Amino acid sequence: MSPSDCSPTATAPKNGARLSAAPPRQVGWQTAMKRAIRSQSELRRLLGVAADPQAERAEAFPTFVPLELVSRITPGDPDDPILRQVLATADELAERPGFVSDPVGDLPAQRGGGLLHKYDGRALIVTHGACAVHCRYCFRREFPYLENGSRKQSWAPALQYIQQDDSIKEVLLSGGDPLTLTDDVLADLIGRIEAIGHVRRLRIHTRLPIAIPQRVTAELVDRLDRSRLAVWVVVHCNHAQEIDCHVVAALDRLRRAGISVLNQAVLLAGINDSVDALADLSLKLVDSGVVPYYLHQLDRVRGAGHFWVDIQRGKQILEQLRARLPGYAVPKYVIEQAGENSKTSIA
Repeated sequence: MSPSDCSPTATAPKNGARLSAAPPRQVGWQTAMKRAIRSQSELRRLLGVAADPQAERAEAFPTFVPLELVSRITPGDPDDPILRQVLATADELAERPGFVSDPVGDLPAQRGGGLLHKYDGRALIVTHGACAVHCRYCFRREFPYLENGSRKQSWAPALQYIQQDDSIKEVLLSGGDPLTLTDDVLADLIGRIEAIGHVRRLRIHTRLPIAIPQRVTAELVDRLDRSRLAVWVVVHCNHAQEIDCHVVAALDRLRRAGISVLNQAVLLAGINDSVDALADLSLKLVDSGVVPYYLHQLDRVRGAGHFWVDIQRGKQILEQLRARLPGYAVPKYVIEQAGENSKTSIA
């Protein structure tokens, strides 16, 4: 699929479904955020999926799904690989040993102002609690954003910490999603990071180019292109079905500006836990100029145990993937464990 292949036929909802969403090009990204689906009942109704009263109890973790992403879901199919990522089920209510509220040790790594410092040479700023889509397996689904400085006025302690530690050469912007910040606010934050002389690299972790591709505005691309820092954008995409022509065009805008784009996926039961699904994803990514960077073993966050894939099975899938794809298209299979000084390679 080329960036220009956004004809009505290419973008029509599957199975003749009619959604209330206008084509993504017709609204700005902030409008897309405002009109996102915010309840499981609305999501099920729109897609023709049967109601589940038990699942409604899982909405303690709120629903947020943009219509741009909904338009890629097959109506009436409860096993659709995109829908399964955002559909609450009663499985979330099951208590599973080892599944906790902070599976990767974010809270002990806090240094103030939304800053997390886990690894040598790198520091992460939790910029904002808002996200492009609420994935049911999110490892920060219980992160206390309001208590941890994830707002513009609270970034000063984070920036001061980075300024005082000249071993920090790379700053990661995360969240939530840093691209939920407006272009001017994001530009201001990037400028303040650029003013710290020893910082050399900027990494932006985001789901917005996948979920709401019109977020990749000309202003955003221009600001990243003008940065003195080496800029990496790390997108999060788990299944090839998430990548439509609008996503390809957004990724192309970044690539043409010389911005390196990586992808990290999560291995998820019933969604992408097969060699076919992961091969399709990797090939669609590389055809879009994106490097398949990481395949994460699921973080053991409370409420997401039903997405867990046995690690031995994951290894087998990766072995089969290597036999099928060129080396550059095979992601690193890793797990993040609280307290470790790096991600741990599995295969």
